[in-house]
Amino acid sequence: MKYDIKDISLAAAGKLRIDWARMNMPVLDVIKERFEREKPFEGITIGACLHVTTETANLLDVLKAGGANVGICASNPLSTQDDVTASIVEHLGIPVFAIHNEDKETYYKHIHSVLDMKPVITIDDGADLVSTVHKERTELIPNIIGGMEETTTGVIRLRSMAKDGALKFPMIAVNDADTKHLFDNRYGTGQSTLDGIFRATNRLFAGTDFVVAGYGWCGRGTAMRANGMGARVIITEIDAVKALEAAMDGFRVMPMEEAAKIGDFFVTATGDIHVIRTEHFELMKDGAIVCNTGHFNVEIDIAGLEKMSIAKRDIRRAVVEYSLKDGRRIYLLADGRLVNLSSAEGHPSSVMDMSFADQALSAEYLVKNSGKLPIGVHDVPKEIDEMVASTKLATMGISIDTLTEEQREYLAAWEMGT
Repeated sequence: MKYDIKDISLAAAGKLRIDWARMNMPVLDVIKERFEREKPFEGITIGACLHVTTETANLLDVLKAGGANVGICASNPLSTQDDVTASIVEHLGIPVFAIHNEDKETYYKHIHSVLDMKPVITIDDGADLVSTVHKERTELIPNIIGGMEETTTGVIRLRSMAKDGALKFPMIAVNDADTKHLFDNRYGTGQSTLDGIFRATNRLFAGTDFVVAGYGWCGRGTAMRANGMGARVIITEIDAVKALEAAMDGFRVMPMEEAAKIGDFFVTATGDIHVIRTEHFELMKDGAIVCNTGHFNVEIDIAGLEKMSIAKRDIRRAVVEYSLKDGRRIYLLADGRLVNLSSAEGHPSSVMDMSFADQALSAEYLVKNSGKLPIGVHDVPKEIDEMVASTKLATMGISIDTLTEEQREYLAAWEMGT
């Protein structure tokens, strides 16, 4: 078996962490039990480009239990957990091509290593695997059934490809499932982003001004958690509806140009490029802490910050201090990459349980509907969303009401009126 990881001797430590995560992933356990019996992926090769974490290892285990031949590379160089990669290779027998802090050349070499396995289903977190197929590995396209996309940024890229007629096979927007973005993006990102900032800085949030750029589900979760820690939260937005919602949720809303003068902490969560730029750095107070929780490290103009600086130093793990000509210092966390995965361990396993359940069941849906889905970006089927939610509730010991026959008839009838 070919693989490329840092150190296979780390496997035992990784296995312990994977087992710890698995304890809070009961929905995946339910799916694995059925997959072991039914083998929906017998003869199917699945190529994944995901954050290689303990939770991801458990998804791979479920796919393999379903009969799949699986290979994985990293979707972010700084999110790879080297002990986890070792355990996936050693204990699951799955090829891994991922090394923490790998350079760009190695990153794309690893993507090609997964594509060399000739997957017929792809799983992406950011659409790098799919975009590489379409740009450089077009010979694989005729045999690909379809794929899934895990994150908002990736879905945006896929919809752009579809609009331009560039997309050549069906993709399922797992990110858009209710059991994904309403929980993973909000509660997972909210908690893990603050965790990443805590671990990197050990700074107090209470009494500080905390700026969140973007009020999508990731921004909402981050703002909610920072507010709960006693910070005074400021939201910047370009969408009038989201800005209005943030204001009615009790947060101050203003342009980044104004927020830059006030903020102690800055977190970008937009999925767009250069949300914090040189004109904003010029306005920041001494000691401002800047980080990103959007998918790619493009939201902060790091090159612009470099040009403005007269000196820089690594002052703590994942903290770089940039000294400006006027004596002010700005601190960048995790090289502008996902702070929750680069400085911490990513989302808690209990929330990834639902996201990866959506992935596993969407992969099964692709197999069952092979050749039937038109090229384009598809929603996760409603029945999958509802099944994941119902299973999660059951594992939490929570039951809910069901409609009576009279209530069903009432909702379906137009004659009864008010």
